[in-house]
Amino acid sequence: MPAFHNLYRHGFVRVAAYAPHVALGDPAQNAQRLIALAHEADAARAGLVLFPELSLTGYALDDLHHQALMLAAAEQAAEDLLTASRELMPVIIAGAPVVANGQLYNCALIIHRGQLLGIVPKTYLPNYREFYEKRWFAEGGAAIASHVRYAGQDAAFGTKLLFAADDLPGFSFMAEICEDLWAVHPPSLDGALAGASIMVNLSASNALIGKAREREALVRVQSQRTLGAYIFAASGPGESTTDLTWDGQTLTCELGETIAQGPRFDDNGGLVTDIDVERITQDRLRFSTFRDGARHAAERLTGWRKISFTLAPPVDETLSLERAIKRFPFVPSDPDRLDEDCFEAWSIQVEALVQRLRSSGIKRAVIGISGGLDSTQALIVTARAFDRLDLPRTDILAYTLPGFASSAATRDQAIALADALGVTRREIDIRPAAQRVLADLGHPYADGKADYDVTFENVQAGLRTDYLFRAANHEGALVIGTGDLSEAALGWCTYGVGDHMSHYNVNAGLPKTLIQHLIAWAARTGRAGEAANPVLERILSTEISPELIPAGEDGTIQSTQGVIGPYPLQDFTLHYVVRYGFGPEKIAFLQESAWGENSRSDWPGHVPEADRHHYTMADILKWLDVFHTRFFGQSQFKRSAVPNGPKLTSAGALSPRGDWRMPSDMSAKLWREAIARLKDELGV
Repeated sequence: MPAFHNLYRHGFVRVAAYAPHVALGDPAQNAQRLIALAHEADAARAGLVLFPELSLTGYALDDLHHQALMLAAAEQAAEDLLTASRELMPVIIAGAPVVANGQLYNCALIIHRGQLLGIVPKTYLPNYREFYEKRWFAEGGAAIASHVRYAGQDAAFGTKLLFAADDLPGFSFMAEICEDLWAVHPPSLDGALAGASIMVNLSASNALIGKAREREALVRVQSQRTLGAYIFAASGPGESTTDLTWDGQTLTCELGETIAQGPRFDDNGGLVTDIDVERITQDRLRFSTFRDGARHAAERLTGWRKISFTLAPPVDETLSLERAIKRFPFVPSDPDRLDEDCFEAWSIQVEALVQRLRSSGIKRAVIGISGGLDSTQALIVTARAFDRLDLPRTDILAYTLPGFASSAATRDQAIALADALGVTRREIDIRPAAQRVLADLGHPYADGKADYDVTFENVQAGLRTDYLFRAANHEGALVIGTGDLSEAALGWCTYGVGDHMSHYNVNAGLPKTLIQHLIAWAARTGRAGEAANPVLERILSTEISPELIPAGEDGTIQSTQGVIGPYPLQDFTLHYVVRYGFGPEKIAFLQESAWGENSRSDWPGHVPEADRHHYTMADILKWLDVFHTRFFGQSQFKRSAVPNGPKLTSAGALSPRGDWRMPSDMSAKLWREAIARLKDELGV
């Protein structure tokens, strides 16, 4: 097994794509340039290196493609490339003209460790505007040959070849060439259904104003449609500029996201990045339409042939990721995208509540406000929903419910927010009722002892919700829930008549890290009204606390994150557990890549300097253990009985009626043992 800090252990494959300077019509020189770049890819420990279309000869040869001397030189150059590849790790994919059964094909050569694994001819030949490929080449789909002899070797030949590493699960790829991607039904659609997790495209697409954006859009969408990764390399400098120019665009997309782009208009421009093939595999397992697509395409897929190879990546080397991992998977780093996502989340919440109020016929709402994040977001949403329904905000009854540990600061924040939003503010001091319940139970606190156990906490949490429900009965109102997705994942809520329950929970699909940014967005854009902005800023800077246990003698207040872990780490884990089913080992590797001292991930500009923390592996494993213990072993019974609420992110929700189903009596043993083994291995 590779070392822990080796990307190949964690389901990643390093790939490279280059657009070398072409020596037009000089295959020998082109081969040497490809060999030099293949050595660079090998030094970077890439598993695959992609070159452009007809990279051994140059694309812009026109009628010289038919010159016998040129074809012979190209075949000799391919032999040179095969010989040089014997000691190199990456699969090399290069373009060359190949004669088969008396016809010439525009092909991709698939080379690995001295072996010509296969030859893939181009399926669709452009014959419009500036391209006239049917003048020189035959269509790959009409080829009769299934094997050809080329560059001194017998090789599989055809458009339906799938190449798969037998020692690296999930590393499988297929090749298509330039115009194939522009076709109505690209070969890569069937290639993905046949099992390819990576699609590669050798291209000679020329440069035009705006064409790079078009190509990126096509590649990005194709990676999303195929639930895979797509690598693209276009011809660069050295091609004839008689009528066209070439930019050497290289890019890699994964599941609809561009993860790397190389420089354009650059000699030997290219990229090196890492593809998460385990992520692709897990996504396909969950997407039933992908399976159905394979079933409906069964007749077409029968012609695909699988060709295996052994990659043999290094096992003892440290190979950190050559791609940034988002620290906040629920929160975009790009400011414009963040604003767009916040608007959508807020609008979904508002629309959901509007519909629930309409369908129920209820025209009043009850909500408990604490001066903290969750109740703030829920109150802002409720106010907007009432505006949409032309209902007076005064029919929103916002209750403060101070208990034994409620602070003056948070109470003042709750009152200021309610007043700024123009809702009706009420207060019920729960301490006398809580004191009576504790006395009835014979709890030590009733006798003056500082015993702050779970009963002490839950008596207060339960009474708050009990009062809200009875107030709703009394006022003919709907109780608005405030609990969020992160709390549901970690079971950080009081079951039944506690903060676990409401009539409708607008925050049910929101992770804590996104709620923080939604409130900041509301302040920044004035969605809550200018009068609310100062109090929103104070709420954002307040320590997250349930305020159920009195402060210590040193003034230290009860800290939620001190018990269940930092929300940035736990939301990160939540995303990868629920969305992709990753195990603790993979998540620990990703978290260290995102949150460790040597992280390549840039800090989003909207994260304050004071909140820019790093975490050691000991921290990561400690909180991973807490998450998995609580998520798998302790909290599902609460999630099995949650109120209605809208799903908000594609990463999923935890409602048993929607994205997440699991037994309430599940054990966390499997995950905790994996974490224990990792602690032993890493000595933390």
